[in-house]
Amino acid sequence: MTITIEEETQVSFDFDYKKVIESVINQAMDYKECPYEAEVSVVLTDNASIQEINKEFRQIDNPTDVLSFPLVDYEEAGSFDFLEERDDCFNPESGELMLGDIVISVEKVFEQAEKYGHSPERELAFLTAHSMLHLFGYDHMTKEEATVMEQGQEEILEALGITRE
Repeated sequence: MTITIEEETQVSFDFDYKKVIESVINQAMDYKECPYEAEVSVVLTDNASIQEINKEFRQIDNPTDVLSFPLVDYEEAGSFDFLEERDDCFNPESGELMLGDIVISVEKVFEQAEKYGHSPERELAFLTAHSMLHLFGYDHMTKEEATVMEQGQEEILEALGITRE
């Protein structure tokens, strides 16, 4: 498993944020029973930078908390069966499944932790779990899809003992 974490802003968490991100990503992999070693890139940035990315890729000129850029086009969310016949989803050097990129606004982590009454650690873990489900092909455009994602997020975080405070 290759997890790359880049800080493009001043990161001033009072906890081991890299450990939190890595543990959530690994738990999400276990939760979805991903049969492959994988690689995920995480960028921690600020509101101004994530706003620019959001504008460029989603045509929404506002900062957001997290953006997900899956590199796999799933036939069915969370199902890896079709990958047996594909080699374009794997890094030719490492053989790892290239899941995609996660971009998180550190400012939003603090804003939303305060807004929702829990710790920044819990908010960072939540956003990472949320984004991992997107990297597995899940979305929340319908009520049914949102319910599936919410359940997955909670189960991933509960398995790590990261609950709302």
